[in-house]
Amino acid sequence: MTTPATLAAGEARTRLHELIVIDVRTPGEYAGGHLPGALNIPLDQVQRALPDIRDAADRGDVLVVCASGARSENACRILADNGITTATLTGGTGAWAADGHDLHRPQGAARTTWGMERQVRLTAGMIVLLGLLLGLLLHQAFQLLSAGIAAGLVFSALTNTCGMAAMLAKLPYNRPRAADLDNTLVELRNR
Repeated sequence: MTTPATLAAGEARTRLHELIVIDVRTPGEYAGGHLPGALNIPLDQVQRALPDIRDAADRGDVLVVCASGARSENACRILADNGITTATLTGGTGAWAADGHDLHRPQGAARTTWGMERQVRLTAGMIVLLGLLLGLLLHQAFQLLSAGIAAGLVFSALTNTCGMAAMLAKLPYNRPRAADLDNTLVELRNR
């Protein structure tokens, strides 16, 4: 498996005018702040958008971004497996902001959804506490819930993947509306 090409925040900033930027985070995360001009195509919608991304890559360099770089690396691998050359932003939007570059936040955004990492921390913490509480009050076998979450977090760290994030991304508040994704693909075709 090949490692995708990377761009540091400073290099991406100087080339931003010539890059086609695709943000693969959830719509709520995207609305919370994204690179100027970035288009939101969530990671689980990349397969659907392949023809449009391929056409865009034929017209210019494509930069794929997410919060920290993990999801964008996964997206770059999917695209590479389909013959599309892209790069990812090292450290994601977090590194972009830490480097002093502004994130675009649309005015009048109807909702702000927590970032995926925060959603995972909340969910994992709640399940661990629930497992411990039920283990104390009902039956100690419920503590296996806590052990399962701990094992999942270790696996997540070792593999740089997150099954819980993939499941949480499917919740309605993390999903793009069909019309939003269709509008994004039209905009991608016009760039």
